[in-house]
Amino acid sequence: MKTSATRPDIRTEGDIKTLVDSLCQKATHDTLLGASFSAAARIHWPHYLTSQYSYWSCSLLGAGTPEGEPLPEQVALPRGGAHIEHWLQLFSSTVEEYFAGSKAEQAKQLASQMVTRIKALRSRELPVD
Repeated sequence: MKTSATRPDIRTEGDIKTLVDSLCQKATHDTLLGASFSAAARIHWPHYLTSQYSYWSCSLLGAGTPEGEPLPEQVALPRGGAHIEHWLQLFSSTVEEYFAGSKAEQAKQLASQMVTRIKALRSRELPVD
């Protein structure tokens, strides 16, 4: 891994694509998350990737406007809390692998806020018989 002094901050659309693509590749091959991400790849992958690029570009670079939710009722994220926390750890480690700086820290903070919001939404959902 590069040191923080040699890793760039997130500055371009290419950086966003590197982050999203790397995260999705890792998640697809992850023991805990792989099945959900692989299922999403078969069904919604192009839309999922496009929405992720858009969300992170808008949020971190001020480019355009995000369409829909950043993790649309979770195309590729399982419902269990442990899975969500694991995704957040994977997201943060992916950011740290490639980037360092204020935008990288902002990305990790936004991901943490998304996880908090997802957990709150899911805790209000009623079970379906």
